[in-house]
Amino acid sequence: MSDNIKDLISSPLIPLAPEWRSDQYEAEADHARALHKEGSDRYWDWVGDHLRWLQRYESVVEGDLGDFRYYVGGLINVADNCVDRWAEDPVTRDKYAVVWEGEPGDVRKVTYAELAHEVGRLAAGLVDLGVERGDVVAIYLPNMVEAFAAIHACNRIGAIYTVLFAGFSEEAARSRLEQAKPKVVVVADASYRRTKLVPLLETLRKARTTVPSIRSTIVIDRTGSGLSLEENEIDYHELVDQQSTPAPLAAMDANDPAFLIFTSGTQSRPKGLVHSVGGFLAGTWANTHWQAGPEDGDVYWVAADVGWLTFPIQAVVGGLANGMTIACYEGALDSPTPERFYEFCESHNVTKVLAAPTVLRMLRGFGDELTVCHPLPKLKLVTAQGELLDSETFNWATENLAGGVPVINAYGQTETGSTWSYPIYGVDDLKPGSAGRPVPGHHCRVVDDNGVPVEAGVKGNLVLAHPFPTLARTVWNEHDRYLETYFTQFPGYYATSDEAVVDDDGHVWVLGRADDVINIAAHRISTAEIEAIVSSHPRVMEAAVVGVPDDTKGTVPAAFVILHDEDPEAAVQEIRNAVSERLGKYAALGHVYLIAAMPKTRTGKLMRRLLRDIATYGEPQGDTSAVEDSAAIDVVARAVRAGSN
Repeated sequence: MSDNIKDLISSPLIPLAPEWRSDQYEAEADHARALHKEGSDRYWDWVGDHLRWLQRYESVVEGDLGDFRYYVGGLINVADNCVDRWAEDPVTRDKYAVVWEGEPGDVRKVTYAELAHEVGRLAAGLVDLGVERGDVVAIYLPNMVEAFAAIHACNRIGAIYTVLFAGFSEEAARSRLEQAKPKVVVVADASYRRTKLVPLLETLRKARTTVPSIRSTIVIDRTGSGLSLEENEIDYHELVDQQSTPAPLAAMDANDPAFLIFTSGTQSRPKGLVHSVGGFLAGTWANTHWQAGPEDGDVYWVAADVGWLTFPIQAVVGGLANGMTIACYEGALDSPTPERFYEFCESHNVTKVLAAPTVLRMLRGFGDELTVCHPLPKLKLVTAQGELLDSETFNWATENLAGGVPVINAYGQTETGSTWSYPIYGVDDLKPGSAGRPVPGHHCRVVDDNGVPVEAGVKGNLVLAHPFPTLARTVWNEHDRYLETYFTQFPGYYATSDEAVVDDDGHVWVLGRADDVINIAAHRISTAEIEAIVSSHPRVMEAAVVGVPDDTKGTVPAAFVILHDEDPEAAVQEIRNAVSERLGKYAALGHVYLIAAMPKTRTGKLMRRLLRDIATYGEPQGDTSAVEDSAAIDVVARAVRAGSN
């Protein structure tokens, strides 16, 4: 084991405090892990028992990676499991399904019974507009109750939905619409973001001109300013109110396509990944069950954008399939003040939060004073996913949020359709920086470049060795691309394209994308290893490290850093010394750029590819429409032009 890897994974186990433990989940986890040891099919059968089937499946799984089916012969409906079953139960029908707040402060709360009414009638409206089973419906909405209703209206009638990120530009929206070929689009007139209006309907009208498949557009008057509709545009609420009865439930084969989600398309045309009806439902029920640990009285805030797959996984499908109350927020988490995150938790009695690690780094950067002013006595879990969670931020959140709260760090991908490695809520001890152990039903390996498994403590390529229900089934209309992208590099495995190391306790440490491994004068090292050292410096509020070309060494690491204080020269030298001392002079930082803002998505994911582009070419080379604040790109570009410290 190299010294730098040893340092990275040297965090000791942090035992769960007695008040953080759950007897219920400890017993269930023991049972689930025992089933997994007997065979993951036994475990997934146990998961299937927690769903409501219209026709019971005949076998749990058939086939193997690249061509597999789960719950073979089973018929099921996602909306029935996520909405109807709770609306029909006298105990849960009046329980809140969604508690929503807009950035201006407006609030809407809907019970399961009310959500079922809206879903059923919107589904009937879609049928009236000619939407049939297997047709595609695009959903171009911000976080709002209508996004839940639109997704489940599609699920109810067997339409295939695709959610477009509400921050997409005209070009980005058009490229995805052209591939998906939707018959109907559901859109809001606008959304609020950092006190400004994002003109969704205006953008869609421009983007749809090259998409002849779109027959109708359903428009929600989010701003209350009144709609001026064009031809083939229909008012959402008028359409719903016109329906006297809900659309009938479609009995869907468990392996029918449920939805498309497009990858970012940073290096090539976006891939429309296809997830299945029964597999995605079963896997997300399990994912939310183990990661969030649903309990009576929970209000679960998934602080993510509906266009990020985490939101359907944990909120729209997984959360509602567990009968949870989901908190949903429209705007930026620090707008209009840094207290907004804390105020939202207080206003809606939030008990559990899911967010990107960057959100936790943002809260850390705001200082400890806010955690004292807002003690959040009801909060009992923070879980993070979407990018690497550094140990310093983990420790800060564990010690300071809500006076001390467990932080679960989870790992997954858009392609995997769920997170699959994390500490189980109320059960597993924690390690700062690790993504826990694979949860039941999942089999991972770390292999070298020849596909040979490596020993514990040795970094390599992270792969999955067996199918599981939420794994994407194909790329929309491009199955050969699916097979080539994920299953050819390491035959017999699904390639995550991430590097990782598994320690002696079985914990998974994800080091970042394999293409973020840089070669410095013939030495290979992950930028994540360097970034962990830079981020650990006490003067650093936030940092990112990327590889950039160098005439002598081929590639050198460049650090982009936001500092806490006003003594930049001393901080930069200390950061440089720390990297060289801990990793060796070969890994010395080639550039350190001091900046005031990082380019991030709405969900707080740091866009390292833009940093790499700007450091290399002086400007972004790919799509920038997902950036939360485009001014951050200019901030970085000015720093690069000014030269490194």
